[in-house]
Amino acid sequence: MKPIVIAGACLALSLLTWLQFPGHSWLQQDSQIYAPILEHLRDPSVLRNDILAQKAHVAYTLYDETARALRAATRLDFRDVLAIEQILSRACGIWGLYLCAAGLLACFPVGKTCNPAHFALFITAICSLGAIVSGPSVLTFEYEPTPRAFALPLAICATGLTVHRRYLAAGIALAAALVYHAPTALPFVLFFIALSLWPSKSENLRRRIVRLAPLAGAVLLLAVAAHVQEGAGEAQSFFARLTPGLERLQRLRASYNWISDAQPWPPALLAHYAILFAILLAAFFRLRRDLSFELRLFSLGLPIVGMLSLPVSWLLLDHWRLAIVPQLQPMRCILFVTLFAQFLTAAAGVRAALRRQPVEAIAWFALAYLPPVQPVMTSPYTTRGIAVVLSLALLAWLAVWLAQAKRQPAALALVLAAFFAIPGIARVVNYPRLLTPELDQLSTWARSATPKDAVFQFADAGKGLDPGIFRAQALRAIYVDWKGGGQVNYLSGFAAEWWRRWLQTNQNRFKPRDLPKYAALGIRYIVVQPKNRLKDRPPAFESPHYLAYALP
Repeated sequence: MKPIVIAGACLALSLLTWLQFPGHSWLQQDSQIYAPILEHLRDPSVLRNDILAQKAHVAYTLYDETARALRAATRLDFRDVLAIEQILSRACGIWGLYLCAAGLLACFPVGKTCNPAHFALFITAICSLGAIVSGPSVLTFEYEPTPRAFALPLAICATGLTVHRRYLAAGIALAAALVYHAPTALPFVLFFIALSLWPSKSENLRRRIVRLAPLAGAVLLLAVAAHVQEGAGEAQSFFARLTPGLERLQRLRASYNWISDAQPWPPALLAHYAILFAILLAAFFRLRRDLSFELRLFSLGLPIVGMLSLPVSWLLLDHWRLAIVPQLQPMRCILFVTLFAQFLTAAAGVRAALRRQPVEAIAWFALAYLPPVQPVMTSPYTTRGIAVVLSLALLAWLAVWLAQAKRQPAALALVLAAFFAIPGIARVVNYPRLLTPELDQLSTWARSATPKDAVFQFADAGKGLDPGIFRAQALRAIYVDWKGGGQVNYLSGFAAEWWRRWLQTNQNRFKPRDLPKYAALGIRYIVVQPKNRLKDRPPAFESPHYLAYALP
């Protein structure tokens, strides 16, 4: 295939993943935090009374600078700008997966009448279905346009370029990933540096060191940006130990970082990753003769790092209490086990299908389709999920057969069927629909009818996500909310203030007698559900789901 065709296919697949499955979301999770931070950085008068915006944790990333520059250049809002970045970065990651698959298929017996690029796209499409990585709360294809959502696909793109020994281009892609989200890019950077400095007879050391110039530039750029931005907010503390109070707070608010907490890391979850790693090893050894040195390094090395991240995090955080660990969140490297298990099993399925081994091919394809269907495998839809996985595996084998018979359109249709069958038939729902017309109406009213520096409090929201959505849409400060407390991982000063405010508001358990206390805290408006309607005053805003009251 011509490069322009491959580029078009990767972009089309990116759009399919964004629009259909695994999909995208806005203000569902971490974009609730980043969107207000971006708005405040663009205009410091916006959300100036909100601790989330005041104490931002974006010093060590160019995510904010890039978004603001693109907004200024395009005159689009942040939601649209970030969506464009998300689609393009996904396309780069999908291209990286394609390059890895194409490098692997160069050694496969595809036959003279078949184009290896078709089968490389098959493997890429299966991996593009994404997967939820339980435990550290991470995804192989992020739904929200966050720094990690841009950095991971750029790092995968760098991996694919490295497999084809386009080292300078790989270094540039990896540098871009590094300035977006250094913790995500770091494992790739370490492997790339090791590969660049590996002794080689064909290249001298000086030429191999030059490959690292983009990474050195990225580190310098981040250092300068961090120095400039830290002066406006609280600096992150890396080389320290967690105090007992901060440890208790992080265990409460961010328990996914602590492997010793029984709820997020039950023994069954550890067994799950052990089994998944065993499947990865089986696929790796099945393909070992067809893997280049570079692909072996990444496809086995990164999952090993992922498995080691569990005991390393347990030692450094649960026992040594190092403050840097919750900020880097090394356990998120476990996603490499899921990602490369999906890639290698899909490749093993294509290999077996090309060699006329249908039973083995269907078995490998079933393992490759299992991760995106996994959310419903323990629900009432378990039987349906298993049926969908086996059906998709059969269709994948049939697609390879059709491609060999030069029936590419039909083969393509069978491969793409998974993007519709998994959400439609298996009923996999990756994220809830939290944006509602009622919340939009409340946000519109607040933005147009209340002072710019007004402070709101959703007094009975508990741990709900409504306050964060309101903050980003209305651009009005929230005194405290549960989701905003996610920054306790990064900023100790913010953590202490957030916890004080959470207790002051009775952890969002509303009682009418607390109204004078709310007013004394500087809260100008409270929002409650209709069941908590106040009888002694009329609401300033009323809808079937929300009542807003002005406080004296």
